[in-house]
Amino acid sequence: MNEAEFNQIVDDVMFIIEETIDDSGADIDYENNGGMLTLTCELNGSQIILSRQPAMREVWMAAVSGGFHFTLQGEPLKQWKNTVTGELLTKMLTDACQEQSSEDISFSF
Repeated sequence: MNEAEFNQIVDDVMFIIEETIDDSGADIDYENNGGMLTLTCELNGSQIILSRQPAMREVWMAAVSGGFHFTLQGEPLKQWKNTVTGELLTKMLTDACQEQSSEDISFSF
């Protein structure tokens, strides 16, 4: 995958995250700026930050629970998986939102 393809895939993922938050009615604000999506939990002001890392073809997530790196893995269905544990980004993002905002929101991409 070249850098343009990677950037398009990450743009699509970030758009899905934004749409999921909007559709859920969760009290989480988001700002997408320069390849970084910042989720702000209104309950306590804590943030979850997702950023693209094109040189490494990774998405990084920073949350209260720590910092994590994800790569697109699997055939035929590719999913973003933690580079250390193999856990899915969708699950870890869902868990981080629950932990930091007490909102029930489930991500699927």
